[in-house]
Amino acid sequence: MKIKIYHLITILALLGLGACNNQNADSETEVAIPVSVEDLKPGFIEQTINTTGTVTAIKEASLLTEMSGRYALEVNPATGKPFMLGDKVKQGQVIVQLEDEEYVNNIGLEAKKLNLDISEQQYTKQKSLFDKGGVTQSELSNAEVSAVNARDSYKLAQIQLEKMKVRAPFTGVITELPYFTEGTKVASNAEVATLMSYETLNLEVNLPEKYINEVDKNQVIRVMNYTLPEDTLQGKVGALSPAISTETRTFKGNLEVQNEALKLRPGMFVQAEIILDRKDSVIVIPKDVILSNQRGKSVFIVVKGTAEQKQVTLGYENQDRVEITSGLKANDRLVVKGFETLRDRSKVKIIK
Repeated sequence: MKIKIYHLITILALLGLGACNNQNADSETEVAIPVSVEDLKPGFIEQTINTTGTVTAIKEASLLTEMSGRYALEVNPATGKPFMLGDKVKQGQVIVQLEDEEYVNNIGLEAKKLNLDISEQQYTKQKSLFDKGGVTQSELSNAEVSAVNARDSYKLAQIQLEKMKVRAPFTGVITELPYFTEGTKVASNAEVATLMSYETLNLEVNLPEKYINEVDKNQVIRVMNYTLPEDTLQGKVGALSPAISTETRTFKGNLEVQNEALKLRPGMFVQAEIILDRKDSVIVIPKDVILSNQRGKSVFIVVKGTAEQKQVTLGYENQDRVEITSGLKANDRLVVKGFETLRDRSKVKIIK
């Protein structure tokens, strides 16, 4: 009986020893967690304000007729064809010409020009005679008055004829061109074209109240539009309102966007960044690798095949990245993939 009990104890002891050996083997062969890392290098980060809005032309004008007359659309010298939508025009260029022979005849421009020439010749003659004592001061003055009246009459006639022409008030692009049949009569004050200049665009935005002491005139801005994914336009802060809206707790700002290549069009919806400040030679990491815990913010780095959890302090941040002011240094190997299941001192295997 004693022999049987002895054998039973021996078997149980051997089983216990085997279990202990298996546990030690398991701990010695802990599975390394695959992770991807980024070797940290000094970089830069900007403190920005993100905003959105619709850009508008810096100049816009509806061109109206000043009198009635028969409609004639002028030819664009650059294309050799009548002006059309999208054509560029120069300041002072005639876009529409009105025709009315009766109106022209009533003005009598040629007669007024002839009268001006005669009056000026008469004044010149009288002045020469006056210098020689041949005429009185009164006769000279009368001749001068006649010359002045003739000059004013001629200028008025030129102004009246100019009303028959619709000119571009500034260099720009034709954005609207209502159709009129050539030779048909149009009324006075009829809109015949709309002109825009948008080499510089205006963007009106509403900015949060907390930035009112940080945003200033002439700060650089960047502007993006989804139709131009590869292009970022530059600009600056043009004007700022000093007043805060009591309803929205925002203040208005006007941003000037440089658009020399006319890539953006008036009416486009854009995203804009106002650059408040920039830091160089700092540690910057992706925001999505930062973990939150009771002690604050932390990330994982790899040291000799082991994950180490580091508490970090954040500085400037933008939409995707954030500055680390303490907790990391240059050349640390930051875990950017696979960090979700890590614990401090976990074994890791670096993969690409």
